[in-house]
Amino acid sequence: MEMNLVPQMAQVFMKEEGGEYYTWPSSEFSVLSEAKLGAGKLVLRPRGFAQPHYADSSKIGYVVQGSCTVGLIAGNDSEETVLKINKGDAIAVPLGVISWWFNGGDSDLIIVFLGETSQAYTPGKFSYFFLTGAMGVLTGFSPEFVSKVYGITEKESKTLQISQTSKLIFKLDDGIKLPEPSIRISQTFAFNLNHNDCSSFNFNAAENSPFELSANLVKLDAGSVFGPVFTKDSSFQMIYVIRGSGRIQIVGGNGKLALDSEMEAGQLFVVPKFFVAVQIADAQGMECFSVVTSSKPRFGKLTGNASVWETLPSSVVQASLNVTSQLVKHLKPKN
Repeated sequence: MEMNLVPQMAQVFMKEEGGEYYTWPSSEFSVLSEAKLGAGKLVLRPRGFAQPHYADSSKIGYVVQGSCTVGLIAGNDSEETVLKINKGDAIAVPLGVISWWFNGGDSDLIIVFLGETSQAYTPGKFSYFFLTGAMGVLTGFSPEFVSKVYGITEKESKTLQISQTSKLIFKLDDGIKLPEPSIRISQTFAFNLNHNDCSSFNFNAAENSPFELSANLVKLDAGSVFGPVFTKDSSFQMIYVIRGSGRIQIVGGNGKLALDSEMEAGQLFVVPKFFVAVQIADAQGMECFSVVTSSKPRFGKLTGNASVWETLPSSVVQASLNVTSQLVKHLKPKN
């Protein structure tokens, strides 16, 4: 199956006073719908507030810039979790979790969300359901129904439905005080990925309801190489370039080169299941955030410690490649 794997930039989906939301439309990046993946980017200006909502997809967000206060209500929880996330943090947002997002800082907040859309209404796209605002669920009901549900007059119902004219994001007035974060990092939702050159975490949303995503952060110095690497299960990998630039090659079945492309900050690309990828950083280095569609992904490596070449007997490698034993030594890890 031919897939469009060329790295893509996000496009503006909605822009309001408090910020913007960007998407990678599957109509132009078809691999997202084909692989049932999804991606989005939220930008909040100072005092920007993303209204309470839930989605039909699970995703992991990575804070590229700034800091944010987040409120989350998971499953049948009767209490809200309010936490603070900063640059370098990743946050898991399982399907159906209600959340709101607020930038209380003095600089822009940027969060990239990568996830899967296997249960989404539209494969390749996150669909959001808002509790408030011009697209909120209450606006769809008649004033009569709203008045009977909440025990108010129809006039009050109309006020409830139309007072908030923002669709997604607006700026909070200075006089409005939101709940203070109860914790800096939650072992239920958020993790910091910035403490190592290559960090990762796995997350399970709840018992008997696995959150089938995991995330990695890879930092490459100038000229450094990451790979060749491939998934040994049926999982796809989405990779977002946070900073820097480089080059990517992906090889698929029958040794066919599926992609040979430059990559730069802000671009997203997908490595299909079982395909082998190599990334090489340019002179300025490169940093990438990736999400894999498995909570416990299994990777195969063709270089370094625990690589396939190291595990296979040298005689098997030599015979299979039809090369000298001296050349085979170069395939084995040196350090």
